[in-house]
Amino acid sequence: MKAYGVARLRNVHLGPAIVEYLEKIDATLAPFGGTFIIHGDRPTKVEGDWAGDLIVIEFPNRQAAVDWYESPAYQAILKLRTENSDSDVIIVDGVDETHKATDVLQG
Repeated sequence: MKAYGVARLRNVHLGPAIVEYLEKIDATLAPFGGTFIIHGDRPTKVEGDWAGDLIVIEFPNRQAAVDWYESPAYQAILKLRTENSDSDVIIVDGVDETHKATDVLQG
């Protein structure tokens, strides 16, 4: 089942460190099958309070996502982002096309 790395970035200092991070992240994703689904588009607020940019990266499965995050290549650039932005990051499994909203009641 596909999995997703989801991040919300706020207070991004768009300087040389973030530019370097952006220049290097694609190469860290490739060995793990990671591809950007959403990258930095500011959402249209329809409910609640939202601040920041949304990033969603799709992976073949949760283990690939975890392996990417923990990889030496990604860890080598991680501080470029964390020292220049505030962020919340999660890894979550997707659902298949047969999923219905009530399926969560069974778990």
